[in-house]
Amino acid sequence: MLNIGTSLSFFSALLWLITLLLPWQPWRTKEVLEGNAGNSLSDLSNITVVIPARNEADVIATTLSALAIQGNGLKIIVVDDDSDDVTREVVIQTGLNNLSLIQSAPLQKGWTGKLWAQEQGLNKVDTPYVLLLDADIKLASGTIQSALNKLIVDDLQLVSLMAKLQFSTYWDKLLMPAFIYFFKMIYPFHLSNQSKSRVAAAAGGFILVETGVLKKIGGMAAIKDAIIDDCSLAKEVKSAGYKTWTGLTHAVISQRPYLYLKDIWEMVARTAFTQLNYSIVVLIVCTLVLILVYWVPVAGVIFFQGIAFWLSLFSLIAMFIAYLPTLNFYHLNPGWGLLMPLTAGLYLMMTWSSAVRYWKGERSRWKGRVYQNT
Repeated sequence: MLNIGTSLSFFSALLWLITLLLPWQPWRTKEVLEGNAGNSLSDLSNITVVIPARNEADVIATTLSALAIQGNGLKIIVVDDDSDDVTREVVIQTGLNNLSLIQSAPLQKGWTGKLWAQEQGLNKVDTPYVLLLDADIKLASGTIQSALNKLIVDDLQLVSLMAKLQFSTYWDKLLMPAFIYFFKMIYPFHLSNQSKSRVAAAAGGFILVETGVLKKIGGMAAIKDAIIDDCSLAKEVKSAGYKTWTGLTHAVISQRPYLYLKDIWEMVARTAFTQLNYSIVVLIVCTLVLILVYWVPVAGVIFFQGIAFWLSLFSLIAMFIAYLPTLNFYHLNPGWGLLMPLTAGLYLMMTWSSAVRYWKGERSRWKGRVYQNT
């Protein structure tokens, strides 16, 4: 038992040591772009914002109001994706200049709803740049101009910013910072931001991209059935030889609340198994790795002795160190890092839930739509 415990503790500690020493440091928060309030009077007539909106009456007015103070001449296209609430009425009542409201055509076979709505909006865009924005995203003043400056100065074709999520309840403080942390571990921003790297990441809430680039890759039709549409789009753009950049920010704020565990569970289960390419082999490997790096150290500190205990303690400290930059970035109590084994265990359960749904024939489920396996 001691030999098994020592071996498990050793490999757990080794994996954490490798994680901390990786040259691209996916656990760090180095890739950051904030808004600039001084850019609120900028000329943004070369940008069109495309917003797919399905039952977003509670948040769309705030989203549009924040866009109104981004700069002058900004064009906005809202695509009502078959809402059965008062989304349309709320959009009309804002009375914003340069705002167009499109009623989505019936969802076409082979498309996901969001991408089908975005495609219809893109067909109306006549500006050099387009901002793909989720309906629940509130932008701080100057955010669009800052992203545009980044795109132009660094000769990029796509700039994406990871939205700041809501951290108001126990469950979202426990799970939502980890959602971003795990995303960065799977899609390291440092690698994604290198043109020669095959890693491609983007955050779907805020994607600023050259309109011509979207047309060259075939528009949203190139990824029409994608569940993880943001990273799929980044992959298409990079594969076509263009440069992308993704980073963190406090200036892109999600208004969507995840008040209960079931809300977060649904959000994660929607794409978790997709990220593993629907592979049971990869799922089993990920399960074993997560148990090794997050739960073996806990067991080791409680039950092991000697070198196994100290290796397990090292792993727990490394686990905390790796998560701390994310907690600090969002100004959260570092104590949440002590609960990472619990957090990782819940994410593992959500991933298995996602897999079970897939095996039952359901590829994804979101906003009342169910996408079946083909």
